[in-house]
Amino acid sequence: MPGAKLKLLPSLCFLGAAALSAPTYAQSSVQLYGLIDSYVGVVKNPGGHAAAVMQGGGMSTSFWGLKGTEDLGGGYTTFFVLESYFLSQNGNYGRFSGDSFFSRNAYVGIGMPYGSIRAGRLTTPLYISTINLNPFFNSYTFSPWIFHTFKGLGPQGVVGDSGWNNAVAYTSPTISGFSGTAIYGFGNTAGDAGAHKWGANLTYQMNALLLAANYQYINFSNTPADIGSALPSVPGLRAQETIQLAGSYNFNVMRVFLGYMNIRDDARLGETNSNTEQVGVSVPVSTHGFVLADFAYTKSTGPQSGDVHRATWAVGYDLPVSKRTDLYAAFKYDRYASQSTGLTYGVGLRHNF
Repeated sequence: MPGAKLKLLPSLCFLGAAALSAPTYAQSSVQLYGLIDSYVGVVKNPGGHAAAVMQGGGMSTSFWGLKGTEDLGGGYTTFFVLESYFLSQNGNYGRFSGDSFFSRNAYVGIGMPYGSIRAGRLTTPLYISTINLNPFFNSYTFSPWIFHTFKGLGPQGVVGDSGWNNAVAYTSPTISGFSGTAIYGFGNTAGDAGAHKWGANLTYQMNALLLAANYQYINFSNTPADIGSALPSVPGLRAQETIQLAGSYNFNVMRVFLGYMNIRDDARLGETNSNTEQVGVSVPVSTHGFVLADFAYTKSTGPQSGDVHRATWAVGYDLPVSKRTDLYAAFKYDRYASQSTGLTYGVGLRHNF
């Protein structure tokens, strides 16, 4: 049935994202899990040159992880998560050269009847909402929504990474479809208590409807005092605020995604604003596979950049061949300002374990 097939792709995607949020608690256990993704294709970014590639991370960034829980009784548990990205094309750890070993997640926490608390390196609620509310999930190769959020060009995009070091987060239990997360990242620098990051997320999920609202504030990128160079096109950057509203609805014949985001950069020469809109669909084809399509548009205004536009769209086909494995093909068009058009396309294989 089309409705049943439409639910398979989100299930496959959420399997890879499940460890990004608070774990589901069991008696006492330790689990090994992960995802590996490789593709062959051609990559040309705006203003760049085309390159034939065989590399990892076409539809999802490859990673492996360990998580464990211990039941303390009375509705209380302790848990840990250690997750490491890796590059399937060469076996190196991390997303890029210089990335930390457990850059996806590295935390310990306690679960209670009234929520959970985690501490360590934590994936941000903004990232979780971004990947769950676009048809290309967490593709850093093909997803327009990901590119406009975390791979901005010029004055555009979120800084501060998708995971925060020295962070503490509280996640509420789900009540009548509502759940929330608050996260705080410490600067860990003596005499500079003002160096911090914080964010909040509110999610509503009921039947076919999923909605999420996010707010994020940062005044350093990776280490205190480094934000001034985080966006070269916004010199003297002092702080950044991000508001993101997104949602999806499963009509059975298709799943529709909508999103809006505002990024405000507070800089020495004045304020830069970037506004992004997204619309996407995931459509089942007969009894096998899904057609994916997504479009994102960003306009930035500010004293440093003037008016800068970026338009990105992508189409793809995803074919689940089992509960844990899928084949895919995708094409992405990316146009930024007056630069030459970016064109990326490829075919790949993704497997959850």
